[in-house]
Amino acid sequence: MFDHECWSYYTSGTPSRVERRTLAALLASLPILVTIALMVGFNWPAKRVMPIAWVIALAIAASYWRMPVRWLAGATVSGLLSAFNILLIVFGAILLMNTLKHSGAINAINGTFHRISPDRRIQAIVVAFLFVSFIEGAAGFGTPAALAAPLLVSLGFPPLAAVILTLVGDSTAVSFGAVGTPIIGGVARVLDSPGVREAVAGYGWSWETFIGQIGLWSALPHFVVGTVMPLVIVMILTKFFGPKRSFKEAFEVAPFALFAGLSFSIPYVLIAAFVGPELPAILGALIGLTVTILAARRGFLMPQKAWDFGSTDSWDDEWLSTAGGGHETRARDQAAAEAHGGEHRIGPLLAWLPYLLVALILVATRIPAFGIKQLITAPGVTIRWDGILDTTLNYTLQLLYLPGTVPFILVSLVTIGLHRMRREEATEAWSLSVKQIGPALIALVFAVAMVNVMRFSGNNPLDRPDMISALSEAAARALSPVWTFVAPFVGALGTFMTGSNTVSNVLFAGFQYGVAAEAGLSRTIIVGLQVVGGAAGNMICVHNVVAASTTVGVLGREGRIIRTNLLPAAIYALIVGAVAFLAMMFVVPGLF
Repeated sequence: MFDHECWSYYTSGTPSRVERRTLAALLASLPILVTIALMVGFNWPAKRVMPIAWVIALAIAASYWRMPVRWLAGATVSGLLSAFNILLIVFGAILLMNTLKHSGAINAINGTFHRISPDRRIQAIVVAFLFVSFIEGAAGFGTPAALAAPLLVSLGFPPLAAVILTLVGDSTAVSFGAVGTPIIGGVARVLDSPGVREAVAGYGWSWETFIGQIGLWSALPHFVVGTVMPLVIVMILTKFFGPKRSFKEAFEVAPFALFAGLSFSIPYVLIAAFVGPELPAILGALIGLTVTILAARRGFLMPQKAWDFGSTDSWDDEWLSTAGGGHETRARDQAAAEAHGGEHRIGPLLAWLPYLLVALILVATRIPAFGIKQLITAPGVTIRWDGILDTTLNYTLQLLYLPGTVPFILVSLVTIGLHRMRREEATEAWSLSVKQIGPALIALVFAVAMVNVMRFSGNNPLDRPDMISALSEAAARALSPVWTFVAPFVGALGTFMTGSNTVSNVLFAGFQYGVAAEAGLSRTIIVGLQVVGGAAGNMICVHNVVAASTTVGVLGREGRIIRTNLLPAAIYALIVGAVAFLAMMFVVPGLF
């Protein structure tokens, strides 16, 4: 703990105002700097780092900011409760995925991709971009690449290529992953404070409009880059894994790749604009999958000659699974598939039905015109705690509106009957989901608690601005002229560190909002760039790299994967920054 008297020099009026602000910014940055150092420098997992960062934030807030005990406790408890809402979504998403795996539905879904085209470039577009985007929209949290990489290997792709391609493809959809959790569970919960609400109301927006606009200004920059991502995936495929090591073969399928990108990105943006942040990824990908598969089967824009890898004898050793590991992993997966899927013999329509139910329920409960949203968000079915521990902090839980319960857990239960699962299979799916949520639970609880302490440290007897404001002001002074280009990289760094776009938004959304306010930039667009940058960072996120590598047996090659994906991730961040800069200059100057 810091002794306040030790800082008397800085509080007596002797130092300049700039010096005091600099000291406050340095102290406020410590929890984040420690997080970066431990996770990036020492490779500590988030579940170990975030409790330490929370303790540091607590100590600084109590000592330098003199934050009262009731506010320290209230901010921590509020963070714990907010994390519970996020975790419920994560658990529901994981549960549905595990239920489908154990029922055999995933095997049937995988089978639908074998019959699309013999051209590996077309298979990469459909699986590594569209299917990955669909799984991201439905589940997120590292599931897409870990699920799609083995599918590509089963289609005949080198294991290393499968990991790299699925991680690059798991980008555009990430901002709206797990039915909008990065925005609903991350941005909205972090920014939900009286000061922000007052500023939003002063601009003439409702809170719901503000969150919707952040979703829209996440989708619009994504649209520009996301449309060409299928082509980028094919370029990586032919340049690094093709017999000729050339981009030329990628451009042979450019028309089809751009068609596939537009079939996803157009509905993606329209849904973000007119429905909300829950559905752009899952419905955009579902529409894109349907349109693209139908087009491929009818030969629309297809290349004249199918492209394939060279003979497996010519493959680099680095492309293959490490000795034993990959073969053993696939053997276990095959055994699980036979155990869970072989006896069920689920058809493609029945296999896809749970996902279709999820999409239909979300549409029905998110569009006010249907009248269901008003019923499931009514005060009578809402749990509230106002004035947490004698502070002005509040907590709300709408169980019937939270995607984790409806539709995820609900559809998971329905699927048990639809797919005629045995009790042991259903129990195993639930047990595995509970185990998988453990690391996320610790990391999220302490990450949200840490950010809450920093956000609400402004409640102090010294009238000092909160820690986030201190950081934001310093960053705005130093980098405001170029912040539009910096903002996406901050989001990418957060995802790289924590393994989650949602946690990245929890850590940095308030900071980004503050910098935008201080620098006179559009707060909506800058926070949108935070969300988009976090999605780009998903390509190089260590957690996802390890998870996907494990499924196909290329552990130990994470460095190669990250180096390959670093360039597309950086280009993604630069382009969306440029798009946002042009939008603020010429399209929507003065946007809140």
